[in-house]
Amino acid sequence: MKSIRILLAEDDSNLGNLLKNYLTAKNLETSLFTNGIKALDAFPSGQFDICILDIMMPEMDGLTLAREIRNLNPSVPLIFLTAKSQKEDVLEGFRTGADDYLTKPFSMEELLYRIQAIMKRISQSPPGRKDNLYIIGKYSFNPLKQLLVIGDHELKLTTKESELLELLCRHGNEILERNFALKSIWIDDNYFNARSMDVYITRLRKYLKKDPSVRILNVHGKGYKLIS
Repeated sequence: MKSIRILLAEDDSNLGNLLKNYLTAKNLETSLFTNGIKALDAFPSGQFDICILDIMMPEMDGLTLAREIRNLNPSVPLIFLTAKSQKEDVLEGFRTGADDYLTKPFSMEELLYRIQAIMKRISQSPPGRKDNLYIIGKYSFNPLKQLLVIGDHELKLTTKESELLELLCRHGNEILERNFALKSIWIDDNYFNARSMDVYITRLRKYLKKDPSVRILNVHGKGYKLIS
């Protein structure tokens, strides 16, 4: 089995080394970088499977680093570490494409659980999923390749964008219940994850706007409905 490679960007050397040693002991190949610039320089050649980014770092903060990583690889999972509890910081992290977040202080066991949950979700295809296309109006969507195509335009989706769009497709012209989507993709239906899903719904609407016949409707008190 291929070893999971982790990029860890954390400017607190004590915490960074503790996390690196713990994850390495759990057979996760972890590379530690003490600022965003060093992490970004290493990312293209590192073949990393997941990135763990502290938000507050010198030279390049975690949010900026996440945007740069997303330009290089739109689908690599991102987990943010933050010492701040303000909702705005967490939501900004989700807007940059975060898959999850942890607020300091946190337990290393919880971080390991979050990593394992994300990697399991990526590696295992949901039951009944095949290497085929969903047709959404003038769009075609390949969930395995995470590609949304209209005409000669291809868009590579992030993992969560792809998972959410596939759930909508599976419930095409029917209601996708909000809590079901949250628990299926985000594991937990807490406030921050709910707001994160709102951000992803907004993104999907933007991606699908080239065909006016395709809409993602809000169904008040229930969830969403994909119309095509």
